[in-house]
Amino acid sequence: MAKELKFEEMMKKLEEIVNELESGNMPLEESLKKYEEGVKLIQACRKRLDETKRKVEVLIKKDGKVTLEPFKE
Repeated sequence: MAKELKFEEMMKKLEEIVNELESGNMPLEESLKKYEEGVKLIQACRKRLDETKRKVEVLIKKDGKVTLEPFKE
């Protein structure tokens, strides 16, 4: 993927691929290419979610003050 897609765009493209594969209306070779593209999109989505998860900060109120702390699992 040359252009970096937004998460939502990747999910939409993944949904389109799933629908195409489920239709059963394409040759085996094309289905395999779509499947591989879908796997790459899933990996990219997971990576993006992991990166976002690390960036999440939680607002915590302590001693009347609002502070930011890193997200803890």
